[in-house]
Amino acid sequence: MTAPDAAGLRRLTRELLAAHPPATTDRTDFLKARFDAGLAWVHYPAGLGGLDAPRSLQPVVDAELAAANAPDNDPRRIGIGLGMAAPTVLGYGTDEQKRRFLRPLWVGEEVWCQLFSEPGAGSDLAALSTRAVRDKEGWVVDGQKVWTSSAHLARWAILIARTDPDVPKHRGISYFICDMTDPGVEVRPLRQITGEAEFNEVFLTGVRIPDSHRLGPVGEGWKVAQTTLMNERVSIGGARIPREGGMIGPVAATWRERPELRTHDLHQRLLTLWVEAEVARLTGTRLRQQLVAGQPGPEGSGMKLAFARLNQEISGLEVELLGGGGLLYSDWTMRRPELVDFTGRDAGYRYLRSKGNSIEGGTSEVLLNIVAERVLGLPAEPRNDKDVAWKDLSR
Repeated sequence: MTAPDAAGLRRLTRELLAAHPPATTDRTDFLKARFDAGLAWVHYPAGLGGLDAPRSLQPVVDAELAAANAPDNDPRRIGIGLGMAAPTVLGYGTDEQKRRFLRPLWVGEEVWCQLFSEPGAGSDLAALSTRAVRDKEGWVVDGQKVWTSSAHLARWAILIARTDPDVPKHRGISYFICDMTDPGVEVRPLRQITGEAEFNEVFLTGVRIPDSHRLGPVGEGWKVAQTTLMNERVSIGGARIPREGGMIGPVAATWRERPELRTHDLHQRLLTLWVEAEVARLTGTRLRQQLVAGQPGPEGSGMKLAFARLNQEISGLEVELLGGGGLLYSDWTMRRPELVDFTGRDAGYRYLRSKGNSIEGGTSEVLLNIVAERVLGLPAEPRNDKDVAWKDLSR
């Protein structure tokens, strides 16, 4: 089957709309029909939500659907599944795993979370200590994970665990799909500086995972995890947004609407940050274009670095611009939200929540090392644990 061109995708999209009118079709039924038509992510293989078409043609489909007011799959709510789990399942999953997980993931019927970071292995993720021990029925997992977004909503989790403590830390890890409804999974909320608990800590006690839910070979989970992490950083730092989208939008709007707040110093800082935000936006566009030719690389780490720094500087400027009003905080209610809404909340929320941007999705310190070593080609930092078995490392 020849992959369709732009005209072919427009025709297929219009056929989908004619067969399933958005105004009269149940939202979930429409999304399932879109997936089955290959119009979910056109660059995926036929039968898995795609048509083997160039990734660059996805906007053709999206524009037709937007013009028809067709429903989307609420990507902010299922961002971990879309941006991290799906490309990993596609890259390393068996045919059975791809058929089982990709459709309900994309439609949004099943929410995913990520069980990677641990209390003693955040920045040094490969030092993780959660153990997966094999028995006749599969694997038994015990350990603790932390900073887990959407764990309170998730049906499935992507999980890395240590399966061999007798080899160096990067080589004794395996990658699994964990059922969050297993009785051994306990999810506890972590209340943040914002007052909410979008993050969680997750305790795993005797959690059983069948070997059919392993992604990639035993002991090669670190390699599989790199696919997840590179896609995560692209999805965080290189998201498609319009001009003045994201954090810079509310600040620019306040500047235009409230001239009494303006000062020369704030004006200069706003201009600088507006330009940097636009540069970051356009760089993200270029990064997505590069993805057409292959898998995401370390460039995504640079984009995520810029995203964190800009968000923190822009939100700080916004609080200063609002003066005394910037100190107000509208709601400290303890909630467990389904998604993070930066632009739909007040300046105080944006200021506090952005503090986490330099931690989540890879700390800025770790990402600086990645950019230095893998983009700039600078010498790697000295390491004394490269050839030491994990069990012999001091912790």
